[in-house]
Amino acid sequence: MNRMTRLFLLLVIGWAICLQASAEKPRLFVLTDIGNEPDDAMSMVRLLVYANQIDIEGLAATTSVHQQHRVGPDQIRQIVKAYGEVRDNLEKHEAGFPTAEVLLDRVSEGLPKYGMQGVGEGNDSPASDALIDAVDSDDPRPIWVTAWGGPSVLAQSLWKVRESRSKEELDKFVSKLRVYAISDQDDSGPWMRANFPDLFYVVSPGFHSGGAYHHATWSGISGDYFHARCDGADFSLVTNEWLDRNVRRKGPLGKLYPRWEYLMEGDTPSYLNLIRNGLSDPEHPDWGGWGGRYELYQPRYRRWFLQEETRPVWTDAEDEVVGVDGRWHDSNHATIWRWREAYQNDFAARMDWTMRSVEDANHPPVVKLNHADRITAKMGDLIELDASPSTDPDGDALSFKWFYYAEAGTFLCARSTTGQPVSIDAFDQAKASFRVPIHGVMPPGTGTMHVIVAVTDHGSPRLTRYHRVIVNVVK
Repeated sequence: MNRMTRLFLLLVIGWAICLQASAEKPRLFVLTDIGNEPDDAMSMVRLLVYANQIDIEGLAATTSVHQQHRVGPDQIRQIVKAYGEVRDNLEKHEAGFPTAEVLLDRVSEGLPKYGMQGVGEGNDSPASDALIDAVDSDDPRPIWVTAWGGPSVLAQSLWKVRESRSKEELDKFVSKLRVYAISDQDDSGPWMRANFPDLFYVVSPGFHSGGAYHHATWSGISGDYFHARCDGADFSLVTNEWLDRNVRRKGPLGKLYPRWEYLMEGDTPSYLNLIRNGLSDPEHPDWGGWGGRYELYQPRYRRWFLQEETRPVWTDAEDEVVGVDGRWHDSNHATIWRWREAYQNDFAARMDWTMRSVEDANHPPVVKLNHADRITAKMGDLIELDASPSTDPDGDALSFKWFYYAEAGTFLCARSTTGQPVSIDAFDQAKASFRVPIHGVMPPGTGTMHVIVAVTDHGSPRLTRYHRVIVNVVK
């Protein structure tokens, strides 16, 4: 493929993806205790190189248990300004990146008060007002509020709406909110979950004392043998040395990516499932994705909880995954670290985009199926799978991997001695097949089966995109 043909193909594919997904972009309002430790700044850098895939409607500096009496909006602005220096180069690789000026207008701050001390009469702030305005906007899409620190800004917004509006208006306001909190970093999270029982809330509940962070799903982003005990993960991909080579040495934005103290990017899982990679569906946390998998239930009280949970929330779930050590691992952390090579390579490639020309960088493959992604079948039926129409904008060769994501579905069947509940023939080819199990099936013998194809190019770094096929098994 010559240079002009490649550039034209990249442009066509990029604009097609942008136009197709523009109406589906998730909305995002970030609450961050940036300045507390390096991880918030790290997560902010990664977020901005995906700013064309997510409508970032707010970047609010907040407090937390680790930073109770100050907020850091200036550090947000510093990182956004560095993004402004590379934004035009990012735009050459994939369309839709907002200008730095647009994002700077969306930086705000909460009060320098800790938790519920900043909730109630007289505690409105530029951040809480901006969040209310964003939810009230004439936009039917829900808005994701990600709490990288304490969520008291959101608590104040909800308190004010409850005090000043009718129940119907409050219900409408709450229905547009989607919260993903990085554990409980103040006392306002448990207060919101108890007082707004219909609030969509993703969280591993608990406070830093008592080991909550060790047990939280989000720590699988980079956890080692101590932090999160991710003993099946590839730690070489989250070391400061890897980050030096793949992030920090790449232009003005990379220079603002700090070295980690405890873990790399503990806040990043809060938005990874919003990235359009074909794997996750934000409205279905139980389907899983780069940001982890969560199930809806009322968790039992643990010693690191601030208080007992009073209703179901989207919280910790477990995946059984083969680790880099060749052994099976079963944990909530595995719902994130199982994707570590893919999300780290993707970040490295986007950092390349900040400084390299289109022809000197790698771009993700485009996955297409030769059939519907929703199939109805019965036990014993042969399901034929075909992702052969998939392409790569750089002309790179593609590798395929079909796998059954058992935990994401509701069809129950026993695992074989190999650990695989469903054997997929030609799982490493563009065309594959499997039979809906008959033996080892548990009553009622119906439900959904989630089968994923991961398509990886042979560029550098190797990039992966996915497509999910859901088989509805009926009698």
